[in-house]
Amino acid sequence: MTERCAWCGADPLYVAYHDLEWGVPEYDSRALWEKLVLDGFQAGLSWITILRKRDAFRETFEGFDPERVARWGAAEVESALKNPGIIRHRGKIEATVKGARLFLDIEGSEGFSPFIWSFVGGRPIQNHFASMAEVPAKTPESETMAKALKKRGFNFCGPVITYAFMQACGLVNDHMTHCPCHGRIKALSPAG
Repeated sequence: MTERCAWCGADPLYVAYHDLEWGVPEYDSRALWEKLVLDGFQAGLSWITILRKRDAFRETFEGFDPERVARWGAAEVESALKNPGIIRHRGKIEATVKGARLFLDIEGSEGFSPFIWSFVGGRPIQNHFASMAEVPAKTPESETMAKALKKRGFNFCGPVITYAFMQACGLVNDHMTHCPCHGRIKALSPAG
């Protein structure tokens, strides 16, 4: 019998996220930016906390529409800081506004999705881990991505955060080899 990755536990929200989202290759630029922002908000917290607040984050940040968030000023930041539905961290909220502007610059020049996928050569890395103890907290690819994002001005995107982002967005397949999702996710990747 195969078992899911142990990290998702039995919480129905977490199980659905594990089964339907985590590790599925994401190529939509806006969706990638949303996940990068949410991973930045996760810093110091558990992912289930962010997942439970994701709808409130989406509402607060106007559907993670980067053009709208890029126009935010002090009033919108203050309003977000008063919203108990999200993580009320000024630095992370301001980083989201700044990140929206940076996203638009990258999207307009080379495309955010091609930029993000360039760190893995445009195709998911297929890992074959049998236990969570084998999974690294960061990799050379996540370190390179973190440095490139920081060089462009992004915040809350260190190599551990970027590796979690890479896992979530399917840049790496870190489902355990015994997990039913491992083979399904691997099959979504182009042959090569």
